[in-house]
Amino acid sequence: MIINNFMRLIIPSRSQNEAFARAAVTAFAAGLDPTVEEINDIKAATSEAVTNSIVHAYADRIGNIEILARILEPDIFYIRIKDKGCGIADIKQAMTPLFTTCAEGERAGLGFAVMESFMDKLRVTSKPGKGTSVTMTKRIKSRYEQN
Repeated sequence: MIINNFMRLIIPSRSQNEAFARAAVTAFAAGLDPTVEEINDIKAATSEAVTNSIVHAYADRIGNIEILARILEPDIFYIRIKDKGCGIADIKQAMTPLFTTCAEGERAGLGFAVMESFMDKLRVTSKPGKGTSVTMTKRIKSRYEQN
């Protein structure tokens, strides 16, 4: 696929930056002219991925979160959220709905399930001690409805 446009953003893993990351990504995605529903899906998935990096990857320190977004021709929105935090030992277990490493009641353990439900594709790669990369894509169907 041809990269039509891209953006790269690096933010510190501070909780107040989650809203900024979500806004920046959805503003960039607007270049594909998505519906409100499609933009809300991208918003939710981005929030979950960035929050995972803030809460889990850098639980005991501040680190960088890199966000790469691409508009791929003709109608694909691609986003990768990457950290160099603690990593995930068992990705399959981590992606199980309701699984969380946080103390009881602190987190619902639905982050990956939410990402998967709102995006067309989700890929998670991770190495303990090296970090995690979450890659998601969404086909913007409204592009065809407009023509």
